[in-house]
Amino acid sequence: MTSAPSSFCFLVNPASGGGAAPEAVVPVARRLRDQGASVEVTYSPGIEATTALVGEAVARGDVVVSVGGDGMLSSIAGAVSRAGGTLGIVPAGRGNDFARMLGLPADPLAQADVLLTGTPRSIDLIAFGDRLVAGSVYAGLDARAAEIVDHARFVPKVAQYPLAALRALATYTPATYQLTIDGVSHVFEGATVVVANSAYYGKGMKIAPAAVLDDGLLDIIVIEAASRRGLMRSLPKVYQGEHVDNDQVHVFTGREITLSATSRRPVPMGGDGEALGVLPTPDQAPAAISVRPGALTVIA
Repeated sequence: MTSAPSSFCFLVNPASGGGAAPEAVVPVARRLRDQGASVEVTYSPGIEATTALVGEAVARGDVVVSVGGDGMLSSIAGAVSRAGGTLGIVPAGRGNDFARMLGLPADPLAQADVLLTGTPRSIDLIAFGDRLVAGSVYAGLDARAAEIVDHARFVPKVAQYPLAALRALATYTPATYQLTIDGVSHVFEGATVVVANSAYYGKGMKIAPAAVLDDGLLDIIVIEAASRRGLMRSLPKVYQGEHVDNDQVHVFTGREITLSATSRRPVPMGGDGEALGVLPTPDQAPAAISVRPGALTVIA
C-alpha cells in the first residue's frame, strides 16, 4: 500500500530577492507535482492574512513552505510554530542565512527533493515580545546596516551587505549596553549586540560560529566600541567566524536575555532583516529576549 501524496502550501513573498521569489518557486512546485504531491501557491498578502493562511494550511495537514528571504521565513516560522505545523523552505531572498545554517541546497530540484524526502527536525526559536524569530535579534551597527540594505536599489545583491556595513560605519555611534544573561549583569561600551540562534546573518557573515539550532541556548555576541578603521579591518573576519578571537569581542550563551542602551542617538534593533524599533533606555523596561527550545519542526 502506497502512502498518500505529500501536500504543500507555498507562501511566496513577491518582493524577496528583488522580485526573484515568484520565479524561484516554479521549478520546485513543478518537481513536487511531477512526483505526485499536491501543491498550492499563494502570494503573501501581509502578516495578518499570512498567519490565517498558515493556520488553514496546517489544519489541512499541509507542509507550509516559505518562499522568500529570512524576514519572510522568520514570520512564517513563528506562525507555523504556534499552529503546530511543519515548515519547508525555498530560499529566495538577499541573504538566505537560515537556509545556509540548515545546509539547504541552492539547486531548485534539490530543494524539491529535500521537501519530499528530508527528515523533519525540531529546532529552537527566539522569542522577542510577541514575535518568534528564527535566526537572530541584534541591536546597534548591524541593525543600521540592515536598514540600509532594506532600502538598497540598483546595487548587485552580492555587494549589498558589505556596502551597507561601510555606510553604517560612516555614521557609527557607540552605545553603552546594559545586558543581563540568565540574571547576570554586564555593561559594555559597544558597537553591536547580537542574540543568535543561527550562526549566520548578513548574507553569510558567521557572526555566532558556535551557534546550534537545537541546543536550547542562544549565543550572545558583543562587539565592543572600536575605531571606524578598526571595525572596517575586522569586517572580513566575520565571514569565517574569526572575529570571536578578537579581545574586543565577547561571546556568551544563555536562555533569557534583557537589553537596554544609552547613546547619543536611538539604537536600532532588528531581527532576521526586519526592523524591530529601537532599544529601550535604562529608565525604561528592557527588551526581553529568550529561547523557545524545540519550538519549530522544519524539513531539512
